[in-house]
Amino acid sequence: MRRRKDHALASDDRILWEKVARTVTPLGPPRAQMSELEAVDFEKMLEAPKPQPVSSPPAIALPTPKQVKSLVKSPEAIDEPIQRRIAKGKVAIEARIDLHGMTQDEAHFLLMSFIIRAAQRHLRTVLVITGKGRSPKSEGALKRAVPMWLAQPGFASHVSGYADAAQSHGGEGALYVRLRKPLVSSR
Repeated sequence: MRRRKDHALASDDRILWEKVARTVTPLGPPRAQMSELEAVDFEKMLEAPKPQPVSSPPAIALPTPKQVKSLVKSPEAIDEPIQRRIAKGKVAIEARIDLHGMTQDEAHFLLMSFIIRAAQRHLRTVLVITGKGRSPKSEGALKRAVPMWLAQPGFASHVSGYADAAQSHGGEGALYVRLRKPLVSSR
């Protein structure tokens, strides 16, 4: 069916349309008639409301780096009774990571991801194997670096303490790491 350019209905089409229109039930309220629309003052609606003076919110003082550091306690040594219980297997080591043979950058990244995942899983005790170093007279780079990393803010927010592991768990080449209790437990 071709439409005319003026979009006017032919007489046959108009008769058919009127028959169909009488059988249809409207879904919503009838549309407003033009007389109702003319009564609305559009100019008044378009006027922008005058802005009301707003008092500025009070300034928020940001904490200093020293205050931020005091909010997150640095990890401390694990209490000896807990350390003995871990060594005897009375407190389970819930996860472990071996950093042997890694560069400091690789080890730092992997340790950070490991600690975050362990904290998300609500683990409390993990074992970090650093190795003792290659030379018998000097400590390894990771053995020295890992305790310093654990005191950094990214780690310290998850780590409550650490201590050298017992011989059965790697001795001086490994650390027991205790993670902080979650603030809100989902268990």
